[in-house]
Amino acid sequence: MAKRYLTFFLLLLFSMPILGQTAKYSNEFLSIGVGARSLGLSNSTVANVTDVTSGYWNPAGLTSIENSIDASLMHAEYFAGIAKYDYAGAAMDLDTNSWLGATFIRFGVDDIPNTTDLIDKDGNIDYGRISKFSAADYAFMISYARKSPMPNLSYGASVKVIYRNIGQFANAWGFGLDAGLQYQKNNWRFGLLARDITSTFNAWSFNEDELLVEVQDTVFNFAPENALEITLPKLLLGVSQDFNIYNDFSAMVEVDADFTFDGQRHVLIEADPVSIDPHMGIEIDYRKIVFVRFGVGNFQRIEDFDRSKSLTLQPNFGIGLNIYGFSIDYALTDIGDQSIALYSNIFSLRYTFNRKNR
Repeated sequence: MAKRYLTFFLLLLFSMPILGQTAKYSNEFLSIGVGARSLGLSNSTVANVTDVTSGYWNPAGLTSIENSIDASLMHAEYFAGIAKYDYAGAAMDLDTNSWLGATFIRFGVDDIPNTTDLIDKDGNIDYGRISKFSAADYAFMISYARKSPMPNLSYGASVKVIYRNIGQFANAWGFGLDAGLQYQKNNWRFGLLARDITSTFNAWSFNEDELLVEVQDTVFNFAPENALEITLPKLLLGVSQDFNIYNDFSAMVEVDADFTFDGQRHVLIEADPVSIDPHMGIEIDYRKIVFVRFGVGNFQRIEDFDRSKSLTLQPNFGIGLNIYGFSIDYALTDIGDQSIALYSNIFSLRYTFNRKNR
C-alpha cells in the first residue's frame, strides 16, 4: 500500500510541469506593491525597507523594526476607480533576534454585469436576467525574519496562500514561498528577494453549470478544462545608501533591478529567457519627520510607425509625515500605459508602538 501511495505521489509531482501552464504574467497583482512610501519610490525598496511592509517587499527587513508592534493599512483605486486594491499588514517581535509578520492583499473589480442569461431559450433579450459578480484576487502571507549570527545580516521568508475568484464561474488556490536577505555596512544597504522561489502553483477549477448557455435549444459550453497555472521565480536585487545633505536634512537613494525568467518582457533589457527591469528611488527627509520622495521606473523602448525607437519611463512622486508613531504617506503613481496616464492617488497609514507602553 505504501508503494502505491509513493508511486501516485511521484506521478503527480512529475506530471505538474506537463499539465501546468507557465503564464508570463501570472499572479501579476502581487507585483503592484504595498505602502505609499514604496510606491512613491517606484518600488525601489528591497534594500531599504525596514517596517511592516517588509513582509511583502523583503521579509528580512522585519528585523529592522524598532518597536515591538508595527501595523499598516493602504487603499488604492486604479483605472478611474474600476479596480480597488487593499492592503493590511502587521508585524511583531518574538524575541530580540526574530520577528513575525502577516500580510493581506485584495485586488478586485466588483459589480460586473453577468449577461450569460441575458437571452432566454426563445432568443429574446431580457434585461431582468442580468446579475452581478466580482472578480478578485486575494493573497495572505505569513513572514518570519531573523538576525543572522553574522553581524549586520538578516534573513527571512514569506509563505503565501493565494485565492483567485471570478464570481461563481471559476476559482483557484495557489501556494508559494518568498525568501530574502538584507545586509548593512555603514551607510550602505544591500537587499535580495527571491519571489516565488519554488514557483507558485494556482490550481483552477471551473463551474460548468454556470458557463452553460442555452439559446433556442442549442447549448453552448464556455467552460475550459481545469488547469494548473505556474508562476516562475523572480529575483529582485537592490542597493541603497543613506547620506547627510545639510544639517537636519538627509537622503536615501536606492537602485534596484528585477530579473524575470519567463521569457522576453517589454522592459529596458528584454531577452529570452531572462529580462531585467531597473528602477530607482530617492527619499529626502527633515529629521525623519517630513519626507519627499521621487521614483522612476517602467523603462520601455517604444517603436513608432516610422520604425524609430524612443525610450519612455514612468515617474512617481510621494510625500510622508512621521510623528508620534504615526506615519501618513501619499504617492502619485501610474500602473497603466503611459499614453493613457491614469495616475492614481494612493494613501497609506502606519502605526508603530511598544507593547509595554499600551
